Amino acid sequence: MASVTDLATLINAQFSHWIEGSKIEFEELTIDVFPSHLIDLCLILRDQAEFDFKMLVDVCGIDYLEYGLDDWQTKSTTLTGFSRGVTEKWLRVEPAKPTRFASIYHLLSLTHNHRIRLRVNIPDDADLMVDSVVDIWPSANWFERESFDLFGIAYKGHPDLRRILTDYGFVGHPFRKDFPLIGKVEARFDAALNRVVYEPVSIEPRILEPKVIRHDHRYIVGEEGIHDERK
Repeated sequence: MASVTDLATLINAQFSHWIEGSKIEFEELTIDVFPSHLIDLCLILRDQAEFDFKMLVDVCGIDYLEYGLDDWQTKSTTLTGFSRGVTEKWLRVEPAKPTRFASIYHLLSLTHNHRIRLRVNIPDDADLMVDSVVDIWPSANWFERESFDLFGIAYKGHPDLRRILTDYGFVGHPFRKDFPLIGKVEARFDAALNRVVYEPVSIEPRILEPKVIRHDHRYIVGEEGIHDERK
């Protein structure tokens, strides 16, 4: 079995014109592939003996809207929890990621005992759509339906792209970072009309559990990535 570094070198050498870049973190390899070459790369990773990624473990969406923003920044842990009295989120001048949405694919090669993560960054000015990989790995069928339902990412060529976890008439996509947690409308009984009416939500959103980013010093950054110094 080749190391994850050797695998990254091999993929970068052969497919440099298909990918935006690659990164190894925590001994895991992530490849950023251009949307237009996703299918080409997936077919080769599945069919070439030196890769042999026959198994698709997962497909999921990501919304980077508030990536890196937090309510608390700390270097320590706490046994009592963090205060809910938080301030406004840190203002960001430049986006943390060049694109807001991405589609992720986790692949496994049982032959070589390799795992790899493919990431397709969907340009913000393009349709929120990625080519479906169902014809390559049939297990992608339900995963892509979940990503469509929860993030709104459409998969071109999917045989049955319907909602899978929410109602057919559901409006919006619950896993988007700007999805209103308390709903878009509220219902109340109107005594004058003598019936239930639906109106835009009047409740102001508030933070119940602050988002905390703790900078972990157990890990140090080396030339080949991040290593756990406890080893």
